Parts: sequence; C-alpha cells; structure tokens
Amino acid sequence: MPHDQLAAQIVRQATLGKEAGAPQTEGEEFAIVFAAMGVKNDVADYFRKSFTESGALTRVAMFLNLADDPPVERIVTPRAALTLAEYLAYEKGMHVLVVLTDMTNYGEALRQISNVRGEVPSRKGYPGYLYSDLASLYERTGRIRTSEGSITQIPILTMPNDDITHPMPDLTGYITEGQIVLGRELNFAGVYPPVAVLPSLSRLMKDGIGKGRTREDHPRWGAQLYAAYARTQDVRALASVIGEEELSEVDQKYLKFGRAFEREYVNQSFTENRTIERTLEIGWKLLSILPKKELTRVNLDEIEKYYTGDDATN
Repeated sequence: MPHDQLAAQIVRQATLGKEAGAPQTEGEEFAIVFAAMGVKNDVADYFRKSFTESGALTRVAMFLNLADDPPVERIVTPRAALTLAEYLAYEKGMHVLVVLTDMTNYGEALRQISNVRGEVPSRKGYPGYLYSDLASLYERTGRIRTSEGSITQIPILTMPNDDITHPMPDLTGYITEGQIVLGRELNFAGVYPPVAVLPSLSRLMKDGIGKGRTREDHPRWGAQLYAAYARTQDVRALASVIGEEELSEVDQKYLKFGRAFEREYVNQSFTENRTIERTLEIGWKLLSILPKKELTRVNLDEIEKYYTGDDATN
C-alpha cells in the first residue's frame, strides 16, 4: 500500500489553508515534524529526496529510525518528535503538523522490549499497557490556553493481515479523532490514493465544515455522497448475483456513479493539490449522475443551484 508516498505528499502540500507557496502571516508560523520508525534505508532516502526536491525541507524537522536500529530507539523516536512539536507550538507559538509512520513498527518494538523484560503479555503478545502507552503519544496534541500554537497529529500504521481488529489499529481508532483507511482493491485498480471511503471517518469534521468555514451545502453534500456510495456497494453485490443487465435503470446509474466516484473523486495524481471548492464541484457533478428523487440528504435549494443532471430542468 502506498502509505509512504501518501505521507510524503501530505508533508509536501500541507499549509494553513492558504494556497501552496503563499507567505505565512505573522502569528501563523507553520512547521512539520516528521518521524519515521523502523523504515528501510531506501524508504528513508525517498523521504529525504522528496522533501528536499519539493522545498518542504525548509519547514520540516525529520526524525528517522531505521529498521536495523535498536528497538529502544524506536520507542524514543516519537517522544523526541513530540517534544520538539510541543516546544515549537507552546513556546514559539507555531502551528505544527506531526506525522508519525509506521506506528505498527513502534508497537512491535514495544512488544519486543516487554517480552525481554518478562512482562505478562496481553492480546497477541502486546503488553497490557499498550492502550495507555499509545494514548500518551496520541494525546500530546491540540491547543493550550497559554499559547497561540497548536499541534495536529497524523499517525500512520499498517494493519497486519489486513485485520482492522488487530491491537494497533483497533486501539489507535479508539484514541484518535478519526481514521483514513486505504483499500487494497482500490490500490489494485490503480486508484491513488486508494482511500476506502466507507470505513473511514472523522469525529471532528462536523465542527469544521459548513457556512462560514467551507460552504453551507458541505455537510449535507457529504452525507449524500456517502449514502450514494454505500448504496453502490449494495448494487454491486446484487449485480454479482443477477448480472448488470438485469438491474433497474436507477441501479445502473448507481453503478455508473460508483465507478465515476472512484476514478474522478477519490483518484488524484501524486502532484495534484485539489482545493475544497474543486472537491465540492466534483461531488455535485457525480451526484448529478443520479436522478433527483435519489438525492434525499440535500435540500431543494441546493439541488436547484448545483444539480446538473438529465432531469435538472424537471
């Protein structure tokens, strides 16, 4: 899965909501702390090269722990990175993005050290304090009253055997405020980034979108896209049994919507830096594939303004 490539793209394109390359205003200093744990030498070189060529290295502090380094260094790496982030955010008033990859390697090092110490193992051999240990890292984020700065954290991990109930992704999902899941089928189909929309979630999105933040139709637009894509999965399951030819006209349009959703909405190039306005525009273009009567999550005024389907004049 291309999580390393996606992490590099996030670091290259991250801003404070301004256009890429626009100067930062005073009081809104921005920095990135990047920590890689247990990565191979070629992956570490890829990160260095990517950040250097894009110019992002001027605002990035890198902590690299290689796969052949001692496990105890892997335990220290994210803590050192977060200590720097806290200094920049709370002492220097900067807005800091922290990217941690791969937390599964961190968990393996923690399990290895725990076994050497002779501690009683818990689920899958991980120490019983895995939850509190991860929480001590993930919760070193946010804002404090005495500083203008903030810390946003993106921990990245791999799921052993694609098992989302594995202790590392399972406990991480409990602690963090959302998750972005990459899907192997989308990756095989050539979709980048291969984001599996349905299992992905954000517990904070509702507080950051809508009128005065993005656009007033954004919350209902998002709910409609999610519902339509979920319906597409049901239609695909039905089509695998009875064949696409036997589907109703509406179900055929849902299949068309699903293919377009993956190819035009989810799929982006490695160098594309899509704006939220462009994202909303693409979403309405895709919703216009469906009949008006299927759009039950958006209101009539929004349909009148943005819908461009075949029955737009009806």
